[in-house]
Amino acid sequence: MAIKSGKVSVTTENIFPIIRQWLYSDQDIFVRELVSNCSDAVSKFKRLVELGQTTAAEDEKYFINVVYDDNAKTLSFEDNGIGMSAEEIDKYINQIAFSGAMDFVTKYQEQSTDKAGIIGHFGLGFYSAFMVADEVTIETKSYVADEAAVCWKSEDGMDYEISESSKEGRGTIITLKLSEEAQAIFDSSKIRSVLNKYCSFMPVELFYIDTVQEEKNKEEEEKKRKEKEEKGEEYIAPDNSLKPMNNTTPLWAKKPSECSDEDYVTFYHDVFPDMRDPLFWIHLNMDYPFTLQGILYFPKTDNVYQSLEGRIKIYNHQVFVADNIEEVIPDFLFLLKGCLDCSDLPLNVSRSALQQDEYVKKLSSHIIKKVSDKLNDVFKKERESFEKYWSDISVFVKYGMLKEEKFYDKTKDICLFKLNNGGFKTISELTDGKDTIRYTTDSTAQAAYIAMAEKDGYEVVILDEEIDNNFISFLEYKNQNIKFKRVDSELSGTEGDETLKTKLADLFAAALTGTQIDVSAMGLGADSMPAFIRETEEARRMAEMRAQFEKMRTGKEDDPYKNLDTMFPIKVDLVVNTDSPLISKLTAMKEMGTKDEDANRLAQHIFDQAKLAHGSLDSEGLKRFLEYNSKILADSIS
Repeated sequence: MAIKSGKVSVTTENIFPIIRQWLYSDQDIFVRELVSNCSDAVSKFKRLVELGQTTAAEDEKYFINVVYDDNAKTLSFEDNGIGMSAEEIDKYINQIAFSGAMDFVTKYQEQSTDKAGIIGHFGLGFYSAFMVADEVTIETKSYVADEAAVCWKSEDGMDYEISESSKEGRGTIITLKLSEEAQAIFDSSKIRSVLNKYCSFMPVELFYIDTVQEEKNKEEEEKKRKEKEEKGEEYIAPDNSLKPMNNTTPLWAKKPSECSDEDYVTFYHDVFPDMRDPLFWIHLNMDYPFTLQGILYFPKTDNVYQSLEGRIKIYNHQVFVADNIEEVIPDFLFLLKGCLDCSDLPLNVSRSALQQDEYVKKLSSHIIKKVSDKLNDVFKKERESFEKYWSDISVFVKYGMLKEEKFYDKTKDICLFKLNNGGFKTISELTDGKDTIRYTTDSTAQAAYIAMAEKDGYEVVILDEEIDNNFISFLEYKNQNIKFKRVDSELSGTEGDETLKTKLADLFAAALTGTQIDVSAMGLGADSMPAFIRETEEARRMAEMRAQFEKMRTGKEDDPYKNLDTMFPIKVDLVVNTDSPLISKLTAMKEMGTKDEDANRLAQHIFDQAKLAHGSLDSEGLKRFLEYNSKILADSIS
């Protein structure tokens, strides 16, 4: 055929700068696009064989070869797929046409926002090669027997030259002459890493060939062979056959009935750098109403917020697209780990458009439903196991309930609360006949309060996770008839008379100079401590708000948080146990008036003990408490 040259037909000469700036914000994306094109070419040919429109050898092996030549500074992508004729080259390469191209150009060429929000697959995959290449060559031969092989070449993606090619076999080879800038970035190791990132589950066997390294390997083997022969030893040639670097049938592509528990655990460790086995998983495999495949794992956690990077991997026809696409996967699901293959996902739009896409909304809702259904299923059929999992999944469930109304509706009846005695109950089981749930944030430090609450007939739940403060406020909003109260917020006993209360107030005020306290008198039992700190639930939550605002202080004159003492005054509510023999002795000492110093020191010690049991005694107070306690012990044996 005669050599033909021309200019690529494109509606605006600004298209390539836009591709570089907007379409492919990641420099390595061209590898994914070109390998994907190879995979598509193979898939098209296989489909034609299935339809009987062409034939293939019985033992036909389909492949994609990515070849890096460090000497020539070239990177090529080869497949034995459908190939192209000269007419198809003209149609698919020389005329850039993709859905919404002008809308895209109009929208983005004047804007400087949403860069990270653009996802690939705009139908311009081939042209991503010009991001990194000074010259791109296509050698292709169509599956149609009488079509001649064609060579297409361009240095800038605009001007091209077409000529005959000497290529013999069916398929396409795209060769990139890497630019100087690309050479500094894409060495052999980097290319292999990028292929692992995007193509680990490509549906066609993918082979990576480093020609320089291959030559070195051959030279080394030849050297070993000669050394063996010189020694008269037998030389056994190693198996140098190429091994594919991808798994063409990832576990999610199989039916759940074909997968064992061991398969799921092995796959989890292959994909995620986690030494611990997952707790359980959900295998999604459906064709209607969505084409969706995937596996979501519930990992063991430390029940604290961890890095969410790379936890939910999104694929399209087994080609990696991105991690954690919030528009598809609600962010609370990022606390899980897994792979989702969404072959119908419209990836040729910006992420802002994805937010409005009805298909995406339905897909997201369906994934939420599947996750909540799995949790309900485990709860109902294996409650004992569910309780064992709870310490690992509680943050996920609570965060999901806070973030997503549909998830809340489906999990509110299976959300567990751990009891101080080690058991677990749901909110309905806890509130059977009650409107208050008593809880502790520290079962050790608040043991005295827990004992009193349990004596009053309450089952005390442990809420010691970072998320719990917001979570209980949320549950109170959702359930107006239920209140959460920490065990130190209310004390039950016999109210003391006003005269005694006044005496005790004066006594402790004199002993605790500089401390703002409200003193109450209450009979709490002779076997209880002489005094308790009472902190109402409202006061505790206000204190936590104060602590949050403290972090925002700037120290400047116009600091809006500089008057926190006025906004959130700190006052201690001390409940004195009038049934305690020690309080009776303290009152007697004060009334005698002969040992005021000893009485004041004892009152201070009782107050410190109350704060210690409450968990609010500072280091200076603890030192004072221990010193006086040691003195009491020493006096008892003298």
